[in-house]
Amino acid sequence: MIQKILRSGNPDLRQKCKPVAKIDTKVLAIIRDLKDTLAVQKDPEGVGLAAPQIGKSLRIFVVSYQGFARVIINPEVIKTKSQITNHKSPKSRREILEGCLSLPNYYGPLKRNQNLKIKYQVPKMANGQWLMVNKTETFTGFRAQIVAHEIDHLNGILFIDRLLEQKKPLYKLEGDNWEEVEL
Repeated sequence: MIQKILRSGNPDLRQKCKPVAKIDTKVLAIIRDLKDTLAVQKDPEGVGLAAPQIGKSLRIFVVSYQGFARVIINPEVIKTKSQITNHKSPKSRREILEGCLSLPNYYGPLKRNQNLKIKYQVPKMANGQWLMVNKTETFTGFRAQIVAHEIDHLNGILFIDRLLEQKKPLYKLEGDNWEEVEL
């Protein structure tokens, strides 16, 4: 079911989420709601959505971007690595304007690790019962940025917090016009 996405001023977005202990009908419903809610986000379009953004304080998020789709439960970062390149291609140095469905139409040039290894769990049906299966995966480039953004949500951190840390500007998009705004 499509849920209302909490806006950035909501204190629930600043809470550290609780781990998921087991897969039950409540957790499956949250996953379904996350997928349904993310799927209808068109203006702006979303690429990830975390449980706290729909008012559920659990360590779950979903990602869906150009054939890259994941349900991630209880993620733990194992290793991060900035991508260091010897060649100076413009692509390797470019910052991505990051946004958030809890702060629609606001974006900032955020630098994140371009290589992120995490361990997490996924729901799996086996012998008529739902289990949590452990996985380890490395994400790179934009996928790493998406996953890091969603993990931040599970820890009560918004992308504007990262912009402040990096002393980067925040922009608002209205129609076709970009305007720098105060953080």
